[in-house]
Amino acid sequence: MMTTTTAIPEPKLEQTRLGPGDGEVYTETVVWAAPQAYINEAPYQIAIITLDAGGRLTARIDGERVVIGDRVVFADFRNGVPFFRKAQSRIHDQAGG
Repeated sequence: MMTTTTAIPEPKLEQTRLGPGDGEVYTETVVWAAPQAYINEAPYQIAIITLDAGGRLTARIDGERVVIGDRVVFADFRNGVPFFRKAQSRIHDQAGG
């Protein structure tokens, strides 16, 4: 008797309601020599993000450049690609009270 199993595919990130959540930059690089489809967007930054909810994913960085260890927040999906932005610092200016 042959037994078969069917894998149930996980939902794609763009199908989740709230996106992948926030996280921390695990590693990053700037793409200078982009593939033809993205040549007009170069240079641009990509990063591997360690998600607060667990796991890692590769994403584009929107706006200010990030470095390893920076906190990032999910911005949106563009053509199925997750974009993150550098999180705003929560340090207050102590001189201003």
